[in-house]
Formats: sequence, C-alpha cells, structure tokens
Amino acid sequence: MINIVMYRPQMPGNVGNIIRLCANFACNLHLIGPLDYALDDRALLKAGIDYHALTYKVYHTSFDAFMHKQQPKRLIAATTKGAKRPDKFVFCKDDYLLFGRETSGLPDEIMDLIKPDMRIKIPMATNSRCINVSNSVAILTYEAFRQFDFEGLI
Repeated sequence: MINIVMYRPQMPGNVGNIIRLCANFACNLHLIGPLDYALDDRALLKAGIDYHALTYKVYHTSFDAFMHKQQPKRLIAATTKGAKRPDKFVFCKDDYLLFGRETSGLPDEIMDLIKPDMRIKIPMATNSRCINVSNSVAILTYEAFRQFDFEGLI
C-alpha cells in the first residue's frame, strides 16, 4: 500500500482533496506537523466530504517523529529539484511519497536525507513554477497504481 506523506501542509482544502484521493486508492495518509490549522478545520472537512472515515490518517508532530515511528524503507520526494520522471521511476507497494509545503516545498535538511535517485520531478512547461500539491499527489499516486496494473482497484 502506498503511503502519502504531507510535510506541514498549509492549505486544508488541499489536504481534504488528498484525503479523498487516499480513500479512493486505499492509500495511507501521514500528516507531519506542526500544522497551521486544526485537523477539524472547516475547509479540510468540507473538501474531504465524507471520505475522512475511509482514509487511514496518522498525524506526526514532527518529521523526526514520523521517521522514528514509520521507519520507511523508501522515502521518495516529489520535488522540482528531482531528476527522475515518474514514468521512469519504479514504484514499490510500500513506498512513502513525500510532498512539501505549498509555498516552500521540502526544507534542505529533509532533502539532504533523500538520495538523489529517490527524488521525482513531474514534467512541466518551462515557465511553470509548480503544480498544486493535491494534483501532484494524484499524478504520482496514479502512476504508481498504473505500474501495479491497478491491483486491488475496480
């Protein structure tokens, strides 16, 4: 099962969308805090509709707490600083896909922990800065499940 990891997400609406995606793909969701809002934020609840109960969510107070508890075998960063395209990367079913903050991405101290071959960049037009984080989660999750031949999905 793919694990989606959100590092200090800033926009509850994005997290709500990701909750819906995780429910539909049977992914685990890990939220790394501290967050700028409460987990019962109205925008988060509204965007997640009734999918909250269908998504396995874990809140971690810090990146260190996440690493200590989960001990991921493979932590893969979605980053504009990546070199690998998603379609050229081989996903594994127990991967942890890490996404950074909407305005600043992942901090250097976290990026330094991730091997260069575990950094994925979604191809974009030359003049683009970035893709919305919930869209990025959807793109990479879909690619992973495409590689798994959509096993377990109908």
